[in-house]
Amino acid sequence: MRLILQWVASFIALFLGAVPALAEQPVTSFRLANGMDVVVIEDHRAPVVSHMVWYRVGSADDPKGHTGIAHFFEHLMFKATDDMADGAFSKIVAANGGQDNAFTSYDYTGYYQRIAADRLGLVMKMEADRMRHLVLTREVVATERSVILEERNQRTENNPQALFGEQMSAALYMNSPYGVPPIGWRHEIEKLSLEDARSFYDRYYAPDNAIAVVAGDVIPDQVRDLAEKYYGPLTPSNRPPEARPQEPPQLAARHLTMHDARVRQPYVIRKYIVSSYDPANPRDAAALALLGDILGKGISSRLARSLQLEQKVAIDSGAFYSPMRRDTSEFGVYGVPAPGQDLATVEAAMDVVLAEITASGPADDELARVKRLKRAGWIFSQDDAFGTAQRYGSALAAGYSIEDVQNWLDVLESVTPDDVRAVAKKYLVPEHSVTGWLMDTKEQG
Repeated sequence: MRLILQWVASFIALFLGAVPALAEQPVTSFRLANGMDVVVIEDHRAPVVSHMVWYRVGSADDPKGHTGIAHFFEHLMFKATDDMADGAFSKIVAANGGQDNAFTSYDYTGYYQRIAADRLGLVMKMEADRMRHLVLTREVVATERSVILEERNQRTENNPQALFGEQMSAALYMNSPYGVPPIGWRHEIEKLSLEDARSFYDRYYAPDNAIAVVAGDVIPDQVRDLAEKYYGPLTPSNRPPEARPQEPPQLAARHLTMHDARVRQPYVIRKYIVSSYDPANPRDAAALALLGDILGKGISSRLARSLQLEQKVAIDSGAFYSPMRRDTSEFGVYGVPAPGQDLATVEAAMDVVLAEITASGPADDELARVKRLKRAGWIFSQDDAFGTAQRYGSALAAGYSIEDVQNWLDVLESVTPDDVRAVAKKYLVPEHSVTGWLMDTKEQG
């Protein structure tokens, strides 16, 4: 196995060494008179286009007591408008050979279509229509509210891992709305009204709160003309973003245990409150991203080598971190016990690995390996125009710039072993963490 891993690493190094510079696709941006931002990413390899509209509003912007409204509105956007019947949007896209969907995160809501390049005007016209001209009625709201409640039943109430994740987030964040699930709490979803929907729509679904990202076989002037034609006439809301509640200093480590008879595979997970990407100090986020890979990406990571290969106390392990958050972010590690092992043993083994990386940092070759993997992933991701549009759109909707996206690899390359050790010491602090055990009802916590 070790020889195979060394061969793979050598191949990646050789491949990357043959690439003198990372060639980004041409990216152009402009702003319409009504405040809507437009980004164009040229990729002329095939006559297709990905068109995405990102709204700078997510579940973390749900009004207090009305959780789930951002996700609720994602569903309502497929209802009738002044010019389209209920459900017609997706049918028209499909009839023209395309695909469409939508998603809601903490920081943004996105809508997209993947379609032939000569149909770009069609999907822009439909997106502009539903941005300001939805027809909302009590019947529509009541029907879709029932759909969302059933979605919560299927994806959350019937899934102990999802319920456990909600409990972990609620314990991790004392004041930030990141502690609330994007789908919302059931008892508050049940009360969402037509008035709630209309207020949310008028406030957030406006051109000055939106970003259009177009990636594919297009040129900037063509996109500008279409954007001016379809998005340009829309009226802005002229309401600046509202400040969100922020986290106070956290002073106590928390540990929670959840039992559920449906659990078939117990696991232990720990999450820390950490910094997100800060354009004024990007090295912390880059070092955290590399720390996550060193600890938990692949079988050659520190957690896997120690817990799975050497001690054999776990059958799976990993680490994760997302740098592009509007507010604070989180860094997590987890372990799944091997047969005959308990969660206490796995947690103790994780603690040893974390203490080692905090004390001494990574070796030079260890850091170089994860940098190569990051670079390779970035290169391969450019083979997908849709993925590229997602990368730019998610960053811009969270408040970052095109330059922040384009400079990310350079920041990663600049990180030193001392930088990684420093962020581990700074952020992997027990007082800023929640450790959770999920197990079935037969096991003892």
